[in-house]
Amino acid sequence: MNARSGLLLMCLGLAACQGTNPYVATSKPLPPAPPQAATTFDRSAYPAPPRDYGRYRSWAWLNGRLPPGTAWADSAQVAEAVSNALDQRGLRPLHDNRPADLFVSAALHLETRLRQVQDDYGYYGGGYGGGYGGYNRYGSGYGMYNTVPIVRTYEEQVVVVRVDLFDAGTGQPVWSASAETSNRSSQSQRADAIREAVEKAMAAYPPS
Repeated sequence: MNARSGLLLMCLGLAACQGTNPYVATSKPLPPAPPQAATTFDRSAYPAPPRDYGRYRSWAWLNGRLPPGTAWADSAQVAEAVSNALDQRGLRPLHDNRPADLFVSAALHLETRLRQVQDDYGYYGGGYGGGYGGYNRYGSGYGMYNTVPIVRTYEEQVVVVRVDLFDAGTGQPVWSASAETSNRSSQSQRADAIREAVEKAMAAYPPS
């Protein structure tokens, strides 16, 4: 009897599933596109085209200002080093009223770095037998050679140069880099240090 009742309930359930669904899906039609959609170009939906650095041929200082000088080096030294580095990369300075392709800014400052060096000092352990000093690594006797690493920390001043290039037409930054070199004492050595730092900073221009 129980089996018949269960079978009857299953048949009634299947019959109910085959009935008409009272819920009907409805949706509103999409609104029409605005008139300007046909002529509007969304640049954010596409990747930016690769920049053509070959079209940059001339440059001028940003806002007409030379790099600021410091107590360590004057403005003319920094400007000369940057100008020479740009010239080696085919960029010529403009001294008239013609529009330049690039605006250039540069800055120099000193920073302190913490350096660490490790020295391994060796010593001979106590031993006896044949050989020099009671130690003979090739003959009879006993001995031991150990190293004791000693880490020394010291401060060093470095010269840091930063160079920034901007598209003169759009004002957008197109390239920037910084580099450092060791500090020097004499005036001639400082000029060499500035040139080294600028060359390191400009080494990757133009990007490949």
